[in-house]
Amino acid sequence: MKLLVLLSRFPYPLDKGDKLRAFHQLRHLAQRHQICLFALSDEPVAEDEYAAVAPWCAGGLHVHRLHKPGIAAGMSQALARGLPLQVGYFYDPAAQRRLDALVQEFRPDHVYCQLIRMAHYLRAYAGRLPMTLDYMDVFSKGMLRRAATAPRWQRPVFALEGRRLLRYEAAAFSWFRHHTIISDQDRQLIQHPRRHDLHVVLNGIDTDFFQPQPAAAKTHELLFCGNMSYHPNVDAAVFLAEEVLPLVRHQHPQARLLVAGTTPAARVQALASEAVTISGWIEDIRTAYAAARTFVAPMRVGTGLQNKLLEAMAMQLPCVTTPLANNALRGQPGHDLLIGTTAQELADHLSHLLTHLGSAAELGQRGRAFVQAHYNWDAATRQLETLFER
Repeated sequence: MKLLVLLSRFPYPLDKGDKLRAFHQLRHLAQRHQICLFALSDEPVAEDEYAAVAPWCAGGLHVHRLHKPGIAAGMSQALARGLPLQVGYFYDPAAQRRLDALVQEFRPDHVYCQLIRMAHYLRAYAGRLPMTLDYMDVFSKGMLRRAATAPRWQRPVFALEGRRLLRYEAAAFSWFRHHTIISDQDRQLIQHPRRHDLHVVLNGIDTDFFQPQPAAAKTHELLFCGNMSYHPNVDAAVFLAEEVLPLVRHQHPQARLLVAGTTPAARVQALASEAVTISGWIEDIRTAYAAARTFVAPMRVGTGLQNKLLEAMAMQLPCVTTPLANNALRGQPGHDLLIGTTAQELADHLSHLLTHLGSAAELGQRGRAFVQAHYNWDAATRQLETLFER
């Protein structure tokens, strides 16, 4: 099958959830299909990054660079036309012309579009081409949750974007033959009468790559990682360092926290102290997992599946998180991982794990078994193929 894939970001390096999902899906789809990739990028793509993706794109690899003047113009037009700002951010008439030419040249059997922000490029092809939209997360809900916690002056902007995304997510539904999403929790948040037609396509985890490293030296008791410019991660890091860690240190005075991940925001960098290390980008994130005794993801806003939890559990780290994150993950509380809502509950779980090392090791083993059983890239990608081939 000839597959045309549309992405809002070049899928390498794997420093964001949408890039990770796209990269592994491409890798598995390319084993049985001819893929032509059309990706946008608002920054230059390095040669080694291009080389990491090119082997999966036998039908062609096309990158369209977005520049600041065009982005500003697109967002201004979106604001005036009642569209979500992020649709305007990623929509470029020149990219539309390139895509239209590519459709004529490649003549795809199916078009796979990742994220609602890219749907605008395909609205004219509704009913003309078989197409699948991967909502992945419910962006509208993420924006509305952010509006509730943002500084007062930012709330109207996030609320407006949330409402516009809510309408756009529903409107774009009819343009596509099939629809996918990352979790059942997210599926329930789509405001469309046919939302139960959405197919849940999970992420996977490479458990051969993410393996336990019991011999590694432990330099930190707690670890949190992710894209540290992404608001839900920034919120979690600040909450962890300012409210949870002091409670843990009351029982374990030497406990230290490592916050690892790309492009840490100013609020994250300001957390650095004798007890908190802000690493920034780490070439091999496995070294961060191996250096920690526990992993904690105190997510309070955002949607979707937390890849960081899959990676930590695959590395056999005992994990502590919130109901918001586990609603998508669907681990068994107390068996696969520990769940807490308040700072005190999270701190109590972490203190217990740091005190009872045997229990912590057993929790880590059960967590790895859980992701091995439920999160497999090949099985998840075959679900996509089934939709494409209908």
